[in-house]
Amino acid sequence: MTTSAPVQRQAALIYNPIKVDGKHLRATVRDMSREAGWDHPAFYPTTIEDAGQGATAHALARNVDVVLVAGGDGTVRAVSEAIANSGVALAILPSGTGNLLARNLGLPLADPAEMIRAALGDFRHPIDIGRARLTRENGDEEEHAFVVLAGMGLDADMIANTRSDLKKSVGWIAYVDGAARSLPRAKPFRAVYQVDEGRLHSHRAYSLLFANCGTLPAGIALIPDASITDAALDIAVIQPTGVLGWFAVWRKIWWDNSVLRRFRAGRRVLERRGKNASVHFFHGAAAEAAAPTPIPIELDGDEFGAAVRITCWADPGALLLALPPGHPVHML
Repeated sequence: MTTSAPVQRQAALIYNPIKVDGKHLRATVRDMSREAGWDHPAFYPTTIEDAGQGATAHALARNVDVVLVAGGDGTVRAVSEAIANSGVALAILPSGTGNLLARNLGLPLADPAEMIRAALGDFRHPIDIGRARLTRENGDEEEHAFVVLAGMGLDADMIANTRSDLKKSVGWIAYVDGAARSLPRAKPFRAVYQVDEGRLHSHRAYSLLFANCGTLPAGIALIPDASITDAALDIAVIQPTGVLGWFAVWRKIWWDNSVLRRFRAGRRVLERRGKNASVHFFHGAAAEAAAPTPIPIELDGDEFGAAVRITCWADPGALLLALPPGHPVHML
C-alpha cells in the first residue's frame, strides 16, 4: 500500500514592478517558501491595464493558500477588492508611497521578510473593508472597494493635482504640493448626506470623508477613534468658513487629534473645549452623499473621476489578513 505525499502549500506574490524591486522580492519569497516547506510561489506583476484585480483572480483560481501584495496604496486596494470574502489570507508587504493600511494596522514597515514569514505562518485575523457605489452624472453606477478612505471633494482634487514625478521622488510629502495647487481655487459644494437611517443633512462642504481606519501619513489622526474591525465607517464633513475656519480644521485634525489626545492633560483640554463647527464627525454602518453637480472622488489616494452621488458601507470581516505571531489585534 502506498501513501501519497502531502500536498505542499503555495503562496502567490502580486507586486507593482514600478514600486518594488521585483527581482529581489521574488527571490526572497521563493527562498523563504522553500525553507518553510512550501511549494514554489506564483508571481504576478501588475500592469497598466490590471492594477491587481485580474492577477488576484488568477491566483485564487490556482487555489493558492496565501496572497502577498507589494506596491502602493492603489495596488493594495485593488488586490484587497479582488480577494475580499474569498477566505484566502492576504499579507501586505509595505512599499510605495503611503503604506496607509500597513500603518493603520501597525505592521512592520522596514523589513519585508517579517511579513513574508507571517504569510507563511498560521496567524490570521479578519478586518473590515469599505465599499463605495459611485453614481455618475449620466446615471451609470459602479462599485469599488477601499481599505482606508473614500473622499468626495477637495481631498480628491488635491490628489488629482499632485505631480506623479514629485510623489515618486519625495513620497507622501508630494501631497502638500497638491494641496497648494488646490486650495487657492477651492470652493465649497452643496451636499446632502445621511448616515444609516438618520436624518438628512444639507451643508456647503469642501470634503466628505468616509473612513475605514483613521490614520494618515506623518501620524496625522484624521479620526482617532476609527476602528478597522467595528463593522462601521467614520465620516468626516469638512466645512470651514474663511481663514479662521481652515485654522480650526488644522487645529482639530492635527493638533487636537494627533497631539493633544496622546496625553492625559491634553485630553482634559479637549473635554472642556466645545465642538468644532468646521469639522463634523459621524459614525455608522453606511452613509450616502449627493451633490447637484459632479464632484471629484478618490479611493485610497487614487482618482476615480467625478460623481453626483457616493454610497459607502462597511463590509465586516471581509479581508483575512496574515499577521506576525502575537500581533496586537485588540488594538485594531
